[in-house]
Amino acid sequence: MNIILVSERLARARSINLGLPQLALLALGMVATVVALAAALQYLTLRFAADLNSPYLQSLLLSAQQQQYEKTQSYLRENLNAMAIKLGQMQAQLLRLDTVGERLVKLAGFKPQDLAFGELPGRGGAVSTLPSQDISLGDFTRQLDSLSRQVDDRSDKLGILESLFTLDGAKKKLIPTMLPVEGGWYSSNYGWRIDPFTGQRAFHEGIDVVAETGTPIRAAAAGVVIYSDLHPQYGNMIEIDHGNGLVTRYAHASKRTVRVGEVVLQGAKVGEVGKSGRVTGTHLHFEVRQRGGAVNPSQFLRLPG
Repeated sequence: MNIILVSERLARARSINLGLPQLALLALGMVATVVALAAALQYLTLRFAADLNSPYLQSLLLSAQQQQYEKTQSYLRENLNAMAIKLGQMQAQLLRLDTVGERLVKLAGFKPQDLAFGELPGRGGAVSTLPSQDISLGDFTRQLDSLSRQVDDRSDKLGILESLFTLDGAKKKLIPTMLPVEGGWYSSNYGWRIDPFTGQRAFHEGIDVVAETGTPIRAAAAGVVIYSDLHPQYGNMIEIDHGNGLVTRYAHASKRTVRVGEVVLQGAKVGEVGKSGRVTGTHLHFEVRQRGGAVNPSQFLRLPG
């Protein structure tokens, strides 16, 4: 494109050649100018819309403000709903922690008031000299997520600890630490003695506890009944397997109240004291056998149950 400039001030006419690059820059400049003017006009219109008292401009301004308000409210509702869900999950987790904590207190032998689960811990302190700061929504959300992860971690660890306590308690229930007869007295201990029938020295593989006929015989520990029948020498006899090679034997009963294969708990009635079999009087003969051999029952009866 050629542009010829003619003026009285010019001695001669001037010619300007505009190529494609110059035309493109010129067009771009014009577009930028128009956009800038439009933006400035829109800004000024919105800036002074309230003063212009133009119904159309005021409606546009109110519409923009309403849209922004609705977006803000929607954002807040979404965040509040998410935090409400997270809060509900944490409340359920804390309730579970309180329940597990109370069970652990009992398993560990503490008094409930020693740890006081379910009560707020005491907190306090002097007012800080540093200025307080408002927590932002983002910071609050991050701290809530971090606290939730910590609660999950503590819950898992307390669950493992409870399982160990429960397992330990179950093992103790399988050890014969309970005297099978209440209120009786020892008439013969474990070890060498003079046999009351032959008068010769013989080894007594259990302990004899004198009690009245019909006195309940109770399982010294939890286990499975593996023998419940009449024995030529022991009379009415019951044997209970407690696992790990431990078996308890209850002999000379007047009555058996359990059958082979029955699972019994510690303290459950398995029979009644009598004088069946090879005896001189009413009593209970009690044995503890480990891997087939007789052991002194007193070493187990002295253990805490």
